[in-house]
Amino acid sequence: MSLPRWAETLPIDPLLGRIVAALPAGGTLLLQAPPGAGKTTRVALALLEHLDRFPNEGDGAGLILMLEPRRLAAKAAAERLAANLGETVGERVGYRVRLEQRVSAATRIEVLTDGLFLRRLQGDPALEGVACVLFDEFHERRAEADLALALLREARSVLAPQLRLGVMSATLNLQPLAAQLPEAAVITSEGRCYPVAISHQPPRERETLARQVIRALEQHWLSDRCAGDTVLVFLPGQREIRQCQDALEACPWATELAIAPLHGHLPLAAQQRAISPAPRANGKVVLATAIAESSLTIEG
Repeated sequence: MSLPRWAETLPIDPLLGRIVAALPAGGTLLLQAPPGAGKTTRVALALLEHLDRFPNEGDGAGLILMLEPRRLAAKAAAERLAANLGETVGERVGYRVRLEQRVSAATRIEVLTDGLFLRRLQGDPALEGVACVLFDEFHERRAEADLALALLREARSVLAPQLRLGVMSATLNLQPLAAQLPEAAVITSEGRCYPVAISHQPPRERETLARQVIRALEQHWLSDRCAGDTVLVFLPGQREIRQCQDALEACPWATELAIAPLHGHLPLAAQQRAISPAPRANGKVVLATAIAESSLTIEG
């Protein structure tokens, strides 16, 4: 089977033929692929290529829906997919999130959040014109995704037997789910790892969290940084993020840094700035809640 080739090789690439073969019309796939394997950026594109090459296999050139847990994850995934096609978002790849959408008549891959998919499924249980539904980042086990999967399985058995269904997970043990979906093919991909060095920095007496973050940056990053480096700092919540941002902005050495907060209550545009490449050669510090623990790739 001929599949598209990209400049960057990802661990999942050798499995794309098997993945597409496991998703004929009416097929079900459980895919376990660790972070960095490339499931979000490759599977939908490989399936799109196959549907375009073999339009008579069950449902022709139908739409591929890919579900993401958060608005930011949906938008970021759509932008990466469109970039791989050499296009802008809104052409063959689009997205729908709350209060924002970029789709067109040419859109073939639509990335959307679980909540919007549930509304779509309630309005059109047969999912007319849809060839495949991919649940991405299913290991997060959000309630809306579980409900969507249950309703979709019921609707598919009666109204859409040709619909393809894929469940993709980075860390979840798929065996219990496979027991519930005995018809599903199960494929596991290798991930891509990088060396990690761990340094423990205990707090000093009466040292605030913001001051400890600054000390860690000074001791472990400031003198060793490369041009355009990004540092990701996990913090408990919005209050700690604001305190750290205020403290950093008061540091003389931080005046040339880009400092970007990242949490779920920020406008989507501000979240997008946090995951984009550092706008300055001096680097960027991202102050994030647990929203950045999964589903997102932060450039740099």
